[in-house]
Amino acid sequence: MTRVIHTGDTHIGYQQYHVPERRQDFLAAFRAVVRDAIDDDVAAVVHAGDLFHDRRPTLSDIMGTLDVLEELAAADIPFLAVVGNHEAKRDAQWLDLYASLGLATRLGDEPTVVGDTAFYGLDFVPRSKRDDLDYDFAPHDADHAALVTHGLFQPFDYGDWEASEVLGESSVDFDALLLGDNHKPGKQAVEDAWVTYCGSTERASASEREDRGYNIVTFDDDVQITRRGLDTREFVFVDVELGPEEGLDRVRSQVGQYDLDDAVVIVGIDGDGEPVTPASIEEFALDRGALVARVTDHRELAADERETSVSFADPDDAVAERVRELGLSGAARDIDETVRASKVADANVAETVEDRVRALVEDDPDALDGPGSDDGDAAMDDETTAAEGSTAETDGGDTSDASSDTDSTAEGAGADGEDQSLEEFL
Repeated sequence: MTRVIHTGDTHIGYQQYHVPERRQDFLAAFRAVVRDAIDDDVAAVVHAGDLFHDRRPTLSDIMGTLDVLEELAAADIPFLAVVGNHEAKRDAQWLDLYASLGLATRLGDEPTVVGDTAFYGLDFVPRSKRDDLDYDFAPHDADHAALVTHGLFQPFDYGDWEASEVLGESSVDFDALLLGDNHKPGKQAVEDAWVTYCGSTERASASEREDRGYNIVTFDDDVQITRRGLDTREFVFVDVELGPEEGLDRVRSQVGQYDLDDAVVIVGIDGDGEPVTPASIEEFALDRGALVARVTDHRELAADERETSVSFADPDDAVAERVRELGLSGAARDIDETVRASKVADANVAETVEDRVRALVEDDPDALDGPGSDDGDAAMDDETTAAEGSTAETDGGDTSDASSDTDSTAEGAGADGEDQSLEEFL
């Protein structure tokens, strides 16, 4: 029997809502998973990608993660992982750094055997490169086998890659696909194998209302998958339906019914009633101890749609649809995401774009020429999917208040004001 923890989408370094405490929360959630692994004496911790939120984590994020992995290694529990789309780099990966220190194993097409189970890995693959995969994995002589990978797979909602294709084409018969990318947990049987998402360990979006956690996967006579929750920062969701004569007082009354101390408060307003200024509700919540407060008046969004005659549920969808029609290269979509998707603060856009253009041109002088596919940047590929489909709960970013969420690359500040990645530091 082999029992492992299957986790992923830890997004370490994400300073959600510009708040340093939220950056600390993502690392704390990963540490909680590792300590559960030690307390339960599992055979391994298997990470399905997006360990970091960004391909250029700060030194404080790198060192914090190092500290957690050292704690796991001291308990003689291996850390097996693949690279996700958020953290992927063109050269050596951060996972390789930890592997070189003996703290991690980057899974690939050769088996890593733990107990009676062989684990294989497939890093995030852009859609444009999937047709080139040969699914040729080295044989093993273990009782069971599992493939760890990162992406959106059918038969789950929003999947753009058939899990049955991976299972059917692979040279190894897998008992399970252990997946990352979709922040919503789930499991389904496909081709006599279990296909499962572990979900994220912290809420990277206001759409992620369910409790966070991870999977425990047991390989025995068959494969058993159970779910365990994590004690993460409280999110208070307040949905207010206003009647014809109701307004600010009604919203305050509803919000005031909750314990807001150190919580992230997400308020949604629907119905009729009087106009409500979101800032006044946010101030009300902050005065009662909330760490963060965000208010969305859906009535205003509906009014804007009527005035502009846009048929999309979200104005960002209209822009994303037009961008797809332009047939931009992967590199050009990378730059579009930087400017448009609100993950980089306005004050940092020019500098961030300059840095990314320079990196793209150094890597490929023709990267920005003409329409193309997804060759340019694995980390940014399918970002449109994440931005459009918040219900899929993927890849961070908070669609309820996009302007409030800043990419950790742009902010680049840890608890100590550290703004260097390790590669810059060296």
